[in-house]
Amino acid sequence: MVKKEIKKNTKILKPTYKIVNIVASANLEKELDLYGLASVSHDIDYEPEQFPGAILKLYNPKSAILLFKNGKIICTGASTTADVRKSVYRVVELIRKYKK
Repeated sequence: MVKKEIKKNTKILKPTYKIVNIVASANLEKELDLYGLASVSHDIDYEPEQFPGAILKLYNPKSAILLFKNGKIICTGASTTADVRKSVYRVVELIRKYKK
């Protein structure tokens, strides 16, 4: 009898959701010069006393990339996998330009 009362009094939940933040990681398999990258782009913040990685803020697509000296990167804030892909390729292009 108690089970029937619980079933009658509970509402069926139908949550709606929206993906607003995808976190992805990648490995460039190259050591990065974070000081040098920060010096060539005003969008990169690197303060090793505060955090061991450099932070690149992208505006199109809107996302943030964490770059680490060992070549690992983390993309956060993208809302689609296509935006993650674009963000990672923008970082790769920035690193290629810096190396030349």
